[in-house]
Amino acid sequence: MQISPFRLALMMSSILGLASSCDFAQPICGAQSPGDVVIGLMLPCHRKVEALHQRTTPESFKCTDFDLVPFMRSLAVMHTIEEINAAGVLPGVRLGYQMCDTCSDATKALQNVVHMLAVNGSLNVQCNYTDFRPPVKVVLGARYSEVSIAVAKLLSVYMVPQVSCTSSSPALSDKLRYPIFLRTIPSDVHQTKALAKLMAHFDWNWVGVVYGDDDYGKAAFQSFLQDAEEMSVCLAYQEVVPHYLDHEHSMQRIKQVAQQIRSSKAQVVLLILKPELVEDLFKEMMLTNTSRTWIASDAWAMNRLLAHLPGINKVGDIFGFTFVSRKSESFDAYLKNLSPTPGGHNRFIEEYKNLQANDDYLVTALDTSEAFSERVAVWAIANALKKLLQCNRSSCSGEINFPPWRLLEELKKVYFELDNQTFFFDKSGDFVDGYDLIMWEKDGQHRRFQKMGRYHVLDRRIELHVDVSELNWLTPNNSIAQSRCSESCRPGSVTKISNVSCCYTCTPCVEGTFADAWDLNDCRKCPIGTWSLKGWTHCEPRQESYLRWSDPHPISLVASAAFGILLLLVILIIFLVYRDSPPMKRAEVRLSCVMMAGLAVSFASVICFMGKPNVHLCQARQVMYAMGFTLCVSCILVKAYRTFLAFLPFGQLRHRQLNRLYKPPVIVIVLTVLQGITCILWLIFDSPDIDGTPPSPQSMKRIIQCNEGTTFIGFGIMLSYIALLALVGFLLAFKGRKVPQAFSETGYIIFSMLMYLFVWVCFIPIYIIKTGEGSSVQASAILVSSYGVVFCHFLPKCYEALWGSHTDTLERILRRWPARTAPTPEPAPELNREIPRISTVSQEIARLSRSKTIATSGWTGPR
Repeated sequence: MQISPFRLALMMSSILGLASSCDFAQPICGAQSPGDVVIGLMLPCHRKVEALHQRTTPESFKCTDFDLVPFMRSLAVMHTIEEINAAGVLPGVRLGYQMCDTCSDATKALQNVVHMLAVNGSLNVQCNYTDFRPPVKVVLGARYSEVSIAVAKLLSVYMVPQVSCTSSSPALSDKLRYPIFLRTIPSDVHQTKALAKLMAHFDWNWVGVVYGDDDYGKAAFQSFLQDAEEMSVCLAYQEVVPHYLDHEHSMQRIKQVAQQIRSSKAQVVLLILKPELVEDLFKEMMLTNTSRTWIASDAWAMNRLLAHLPGINKVGDIFGFTFVSRKSESFDAYLKNLSPTPGGHNRFIEEYKNLQANDDYLVTALDTSEAFSERVAVWAIANALKKLLQCNRSSCSGEINFPPWRLLEELKKVYFELDNQTFFFDKSGDFVDGYDLIMWEKDGQHRRFQKMGRYHVLDRRIELHVDVSELNWLTPNNSIAQSRCSESCRPGSVTKISNVSCCYTCTPCVEGTFADAWDLNDCRKCPIGTWSLKGWTHCEPRQESYLRWSDPHPISLVASAAFGILLLLVILIIFLVYRDSPPMKRAEVRLSCVMMAGLAVSFASVICFMGKPNVHLCQARQVMYAMGFTLCVSCILVKAYRTFLAFLPFGQLRHRQLNRLYKPPVIVIVLTVLQGITCILWLIFDSPDIDGTPPSPQSMKRIIQCNEGTTFIGFGIMLSYIALLALVGFLLAFKGRKVPQAFSETGYIIFSMLMYLFVWVCFIPIYIIKTGEGSSVQASAILVSSYGVVFCHFLPKCYEALWGSHTDTLERILRRWPARTAPTPEPAPELNREIPRISTVSQEIARLSRSKTIATSGWTGPR
């Protein structure tokens, strides 16, 4: 790595050192200018005290490593004092200064305080310091909070005001502990809020923090912890490094921290460190080309030396908040032609010139606008003195050698304007003007500071002036870095915390809730009248679901029912036209017409299943089907009973008893009326109604359907009754299954009843399972069972009547029926001709010759 001549000179100065001894020939303070009111100035022109950790005796401090930034800031104080004196702000009163180098160490700073407050070379112990009048009336400094805290404790004994331009520790706002401390910058309480808001703005919720073990670092870290929690920003790790630059374990800790940064998935790192420690850390990161997004505290947010560090572009993007700053052309001109104040001396300027730097090096190498807060501090002191000394345009009448506590009172009340901006101290002794948000933009091999926004302290908001999307990011894909413990939860899901608030899993919103934004913590409930499914981003009204007239499936059901009714009408016409044909006579035209009427009602009930259900439709469709199909099955049962009586062998007594029961009109009416009574009781005690069951949470459909009663007892009895009639008809037909099909309808009855029973046995489990499709299932079952009767009973008869043989007589049919082998009984007397007892084929033929219509007599009974 190439070392510039100036950096080599800095290294040489660290070896030589300036304040190597303390004797009468060389005073402790390295710069001073006489004046009527002297301002004590304590800034670290050197970075450290040599071998501080090895110091065992109260020997003199040896300071090394000349520090340009605080040196430039001290020059801003001196220049402003000269400007005030030249402008005659305090007529007849000259401001002077005395500057002592703290060397970034609190103990060294305390030695400086004792020297500044000494009267006639000594600092006597007193019980009351109300009239204490030291030569230095106010102390301006120190740079670091740890040093300011130590100095403020000592100055509070004498109530000498202290004004700092860089110490931002929140602890210093405690006026009970530090009553004399004032500062021209905001407290870190505001800076940490700004840092947390910046992270939240870019959606960085998983960050690492590295801070120094001094009072500034610890206080800033604790403040950031609270603000980060409020902004839902979590810490991936927190590392502490020694703030003392010459610490024996400093580099070891830097290496450990660098390894922690490399191993962590956090892509954003907040550094609350001195610039020198940041430089060491960046060098470690460059060794492995590790890139992160760095957030700078005010201690190094605008450090020009870091911005020109070789290889700085390898470390990644850098953001930071810095105090409000402004350029001063007169100060830049002063820096280009440095010389001690007339009548005073400045050994720090001499040391700087010994580094063989160019006259304009401070202007080009540093950002001189950083010294704006020093200018404000001096003007605040001048305005307080103007009030205290009762100055007008020509003179100041107040006492010049005043006790310092009187100046403190005026400083707390000071209110002035500078560069068109108003300044004052709040009740905590802080300025609350805000911060500038900067980004370290790539500028060749170096970086330049690009102001991209501002944080307003009073309303706690970040105002961006630059379009972030147009910035040149140093990430691999030139986009905003992502630093999250967990992936963002999409709308429709919410965060489920695992162990840290920022580490979570994404859980879909349950039914009835929604999430319409990213990374929400809780799902929102749907408004009344709306619903959502799992993982939805919005709610919407549920769609009503029923068999709509316009839907394909209901249309097919209605068409099937209409076609069935039309088919029955055609069959009725055929039956009436061919009523005298043998097939029609065997089919019992009048009984078949009654069956057709029942089937027509059954088909018509299907239409009541369509459309939006209401109570009347729910009741009508069940009653229509129950009565219609019961009427049809009752007629079928009569037909099966007729064959059972006519062709099966029974004893005469049994035959007479069974024959008395064969009364077709009575049977049909009684069986149908019983079903009607069942329906009436059903409607009275457990009537079908609109189903009030809440819709399924997993469905966006509100199923509007009929509920066949709260207990389903009436519905079950109705179906069971029809099934019982069908089963009896099936058993009677099965008994007469050997009767010639050409003569009887046993085969048709068996098949139609089997089909009915099969359909309704299948219907029950399907109806239970398909809870939302009960109407469709029952309508389909009605159609299938009704068509089963049509195809098994009526269409074969129509075929026989239209295209079947007309030459087959009953005698021929009976001849083809195998003769029974039972012994021939005596001919039955005339009294018993009503009993359908058939023993042999010859007897039947002889009897049928007397009446050709015996077997087809439907309503008068077999003779």
